Amino acid sequence: MPSSPSRDLAALPKAHLHLHMEGAMRPATLTELARRAGVVAPPVGTSSSFAEFLLLYAAASALIRTPDDLLRLVREVVEDAAADGAVWVEPHFYPTRYAQVLGATLSSEQAVLELAIEEATRTADRLGIGCGIMVSALRHDTPDDAVRLARLAARYAGSGVVSFGLAADESKFPPEPFAPAFAVARDAGLISAPHAGELAGPASVYGALDALGANRICHGVRAVEDPALVERLANDGVVLDVCPTSNLLLQVVPSLDEHPLARLLDAGVRCTLNGDDPLLFGPGVLGEYELARDKLGITDKQLAGIARTSLEASGAPPALVTTALVDIDKWLSL
Repeated sequence: MPSSPSRDLAALPKAHLHLHMEGAMRPATLTELARRAGVVAPPVGTSSSFAEFLLLYAAASALIRTPDDLLRLVREVVEDAAADGAVWVEPHFYPTRYAQVLGATLSSEQAVLELAIEEATRTADRLGIGCGIMVSALRHDTPDDAVRLARLAARYAGSGVVSFGLAADESKFPPEPFAPAFAVARDAGLISAPHAGELAGPASVYGALDALGANRICHGVRAVEDPALVERLANDGVVLDVCPTSNLLLQVVPSLDEHPLARLLDAGVRCTLNGDDPLLFGPGVLGEYELARDKLGITDKQLAGIARTSLEASGAPPALVTTALVDIDKWLSL
C-alpha cells in the first residue's frame, strides 16, 4: 500500500519509546532556564560528534535546578509526545543526576524518581494517554551503580516504571559487566532495553542480547553489518528502537539514503521510530515518521506496522494497546 499525503501521521496512534528526558526539553524552556540561571543557553542542534553531543546534553541537564524545573520538564515531554500522536510515551530517565541537587526534599534517587513518576502520570492522565518511565543506567558509571538503579527501578515496577536501559558510549563500555543489573530488572518484570549497535557494531548487539537479555535495543541499526545477526533479530522478534535523524547527525550513517531502516524492515526485523533527543537533533516522533515516509521511502502500511510494533513492545497496559491497535487499522483504512 503506497503512502498517502492524505493520511495524517499525527493521527496515527503510536508509542514513543526511545526518548531521553532532558534531550526532549523544549528549546524555549532551555532558553528560559538559561536566562534565569544567568548563563548562555547551550548551542543545541550543533553537535556533529557523540562527544560534543554529551557535552551539550550535560549543559542542558545542568539547567534543571529546582523541583519545579523537573516537573516542568516531565510535563512538557509528555505533552509534546501527545501532540505528536503518541498514545504512550516511555522517556528514559536517570534519577541519579538530580539526587542532592534539587534541595533537601529531593535528596535521594528514590524521591527524584517518585516526583517524575507522579508528574508523568498526572500529565498523561490529563491528556488521555499513557506514560511509563524507563530508568536508565549510564555505562561510564560502575556496574554496581547500575545494580543500585536496577533495584530502585524494580521497586517501582508496575507503579510507574516499565523498563530498564543502559545509555552512553558503548564503544568504550561494552554491555557484559552490566549483566547483574539487567538480571535484577528482568526478574522484576521490566523490559530490557539497552543501547547497542550505534557507536559500536554487531558485537555490542550480541552482547545486549546474550548478556542483558534485551527485549528492545535502542538504535541497533549497525546490526545490518552482520547478516546472521539480522536473521537472529528477525527470528527472535527483538525490537530496534530506531532514530534516523540522530543516526545521521552523529554520523552513524553517512546519509539518509544509506539509512538501513528499510533493509531491516524488509528482513523482518521489528522496528520503531523515535526522536532520541529532539532538543539536540530536531524532530520529535512525528517528525521521524514524516521523514521515514518522505525521505526513506517507508510506506503507510509499513508505518502502521512500525506503530503497531511500538505499542506491542512497550510497557503500556494491555487495554491501551488493544484500543490503539484497532485505531491503527482504522487509520490505515482511510
